[in-house]
Amino acid sequence: MAKKDNPNSVLNSKNAYAGIILLGIVSLMGDVVYEGARGLVPDYLKFLGASAIIVGVVGGLGEFLGYALRLVSGILADTTRAYWFFIFSGYGLIVSIPLLGLTSGWEIAIILVLFERLGKALRSPSRDTVLSVISKGVGAGKAFGIHELLDQVGAVLGPLIVASLMYYSGNNYKQAFSFLALPFVMLLVALAYTYRKVGSKMVTESRAKGVGGRLEKSFYVYTLAVMLNTIGLIPAALILYKASVILQPEHLQWMVPLFYLLIQGVDAFVALIAGYAYDKLGVKFLALPFVLSIIPSLFIAIDSGLMALAMASAFFGAVLGMQESIYRAAVSEFVPVSSRGTAYGIFNTAYGIGFVISGGVYGLLMDLNASLTTILLFVALTQISAIIVLLRIHKSSKGKA
Repeated sequence: MAKKDNPNSVLNSKNAYAGIILLGIVSLMGDVVYEGARGLVPDYLKFLGASAIIVGVVGGLGEFLGYALRLVSGILADTTRAYWFFIFSGYGLIVSIPLLGLTSGWEIAIILVLFERLGKALRSPSRDTVLSVISKGVGAGKAFGIHELLDQVGAVLGPLIVASLMYYSGNNYKQAFSFLALPFVMLLVALAYTYRKVGSKMVTESRAKGVGGRLEKSFYVYTLAVMLNTIGLIPAALILYKASVILQPEHLQWMVPLFYLLIQGVDAFVALIAGYAYDKLGVKFLALPFVLSIIPSLFIAIDSGLMALAMASAFFGAVLGMQESIYRAAVSEFVPVSSRGTAYGIFNTAYGIGFVISGGVYGLLMDLNASLTTILLFVALTQISAIIVLLRIHKSSKGKA
């Protein structure tokens, strides 16, 4: 396990909770803007004249940039210690979304969409590092759980706001995107206030000898466990794809987004509870979401009814809530503050690779109408492997205690 951080480097409990909530509000406003737009962007690119292959490539490239470049930004943040510069730059690039309302060609729109994903890559490792530092006195699990709860409130509000704007404006894309400038300005105000109240007072570990060097083996083993877990978890996109296939004959496609809202709602609810449980039980608590990750795939494979889809969505949301909260919180158990930007960059890149592999494998299994036995073997192999690797970390940490 990593050496304990200097308690003098963190804020007191009252200021820590204030910082956690403020960072959560910043993420909430950010999600209102970019999560609100994500469901509309593919249709908007089509409206501007982009072909299906262009839309597909842009979506994949955007997700790749959002994860892969976190490694680069994390290393740069640790090297320069300019964590707040990367946070401000990353959130600032969300301005790309309101600017979509001013575009008239799909080429410029694509550039703006990719800039928003670049912003996600820039800010995430530094924001998670800052969050892990200010949460030291109150518990990383609670901190990341509270942050994810507020984040998901924005993820739910955003699509609802954009859907309402499209409905009342008669499907006016430009008006819907332009309106998102309002929550973007609110985001910038919240971020500036957060830095004034918390950021300028936060002192991280000094460049002491032996700090900020090579990451410990335990961190890489933990990252491998999470990647295996993610590979075995069916992606939300394929749950929604299955919903679209089932609902199509009945012309009930409008119900598909409801499954996504269910995922987001359960995510928000579980994240906070899981955060408190993690602070009590430690890394061994992660075995629970690893086991739960088996269930969504089984519901999709066993039954093709709407109830099975709802159950798959609910369990996926529960796992996602823990991935976005306590999985991130656990990184701080293995890495000193001065290396956390790099660690979060590596962790998020591995996490993204896991979802790419998961999407490819489960997509192939669905296209081939694979049997329940085949799916069960794949799920069991990945999740049991993930749990074995996770338990190896827990045993080694007990041995060092």
